[in-house]
Order: sequence, then structure tokens, then C-alpha cells
Amino acid sequence: MPWPNAEARAMGESAVLIPVTSQEEAFAMRAAVTAAAAAGRIAGLVDVVVGEHNVVIVFDPLRLDPAAVVAIAASAPALDRRHEQVMEIPVVYDGADLRDVAEQVGHSVGDVVRRHGEPLYTAAFIGFSPGFAYLTGLDTALHLPRRDTPRERVPPGSVAMAGPYTSVYPQATPGGWWLLGHTSVRMFDVRRAGAESAVAPGDRVRFVPAGDPL
Repeated sequence: MPWPNAEARAMGESAVLIPVTSQEEAFAMRAAVTAAAAAGRIAGLVDVVVGEHNVVIVFDPLRLDPAAVVAIAASAPALDRRHEQVMEIPVVYDGADLRDVAEQVGHSVGDVVRRHGEPLYTAAFIGFSPGFAYLTGLDTALHLPRRDTPRERVPPGSVAMAGPYTSVYPQATPGGWWLLGHTSVRMFDVRRAGAESAVAPGDRVRFVPAGDPL
């Protein structure tokens, strides 16, 4: 199929995968395709899924020509972030691993809290569980591999980190990330029709300390 992006690959009859060279390129593609659908320029769009190195566009093959949607994605303009909103998530830094993290990275608990709360994070992609946003921008001084032994249950609202990412557990699930604190913000809610996840790929997020760390 002569698609505008030579790297695009079909995933069955109802999806196409497009490799990207950066997360910003992926965000721009998602924005362009969803805007085209909202404006009625294309019909049959089901979803646009952003990954770490690619974008997957899911569609109804009876209503949407994949070549058309790939053309829109391939010509997506860069995002204008000058007036974007930042989601602020209040965090009580009382996590079960907070002191252990401080010891491992060689900083005080207060410094860990500061280093975690200062960056402006970007939601790279959603994965693992509904609403679980992999946020990039974590201070490199806090990078740690996942815990050797995952927990069988991590409470919902737990603010955690592992490797270069930080996130909030939306539901009670097993998990191997380091627990820094908790928030009351509901990260995933099926009652929010069309916006079930509080954070979408490309969104900016900041963690705001609430109260003294324990």
C-alpha cells in the first residue's frame, strides 16, 4: 500500500503502526488525527494509542482509508505548548519506600521530595493498567531500577517511581515501583465519559507536596 509514511505498517485490517523519532512527534500525530476526526474530516476513527517509539491508529476499515489517516499523521504540525495547562497533583509524601529511596540515592528525605516535586512532567504514554500514565522528566538523581520483589497489592492513588518514570497507580494492582506517597486525585474514572483517564499522552503534570513528608 503506497502510504505517505514509508515506515507505516498494517496491524491487521483495522490498525496501522507508525514509528516515531520522538515523543513530541507522537503527541503531534495524536493531536492531528483526533482533531481531524472531531472536525469531521475523517470518519471511523476508533483510537490513537501512543507508545514509547510509535503510534498505533485503530479504525473501522469500512469507514476509513488507512492511507488518509496516515497522511494526516505524517503531516502533523508541531504542538504549540505556549498556553498549555498543567495538571497539578497534590501528594502526601508518606510512601512505604520513601526512606529506602532516600538511602539508596544518597539524599535526605526532604531532598527526595523536592527533587520529585520540582520537575514539570510529560505523560509519555498510558499502559500497565487503565489510566496508568508513564510520566517522563524525573530527576536523574532519583532513577532506580524496579524493586527486586514486587508487591502483591499497591493501593490506588499511590505515587511511585521506577527507572526514568514516575506515575500514580489508578487502581489497586500488583506493582514493583518505589512508593513515595499518595494522592486523592482519581486518575481513572469510568464515569468521565470520553475522558476516563485524568491524563492523556502529551499532557503536562506537576506534583505538589501536601503536608510534611513522613
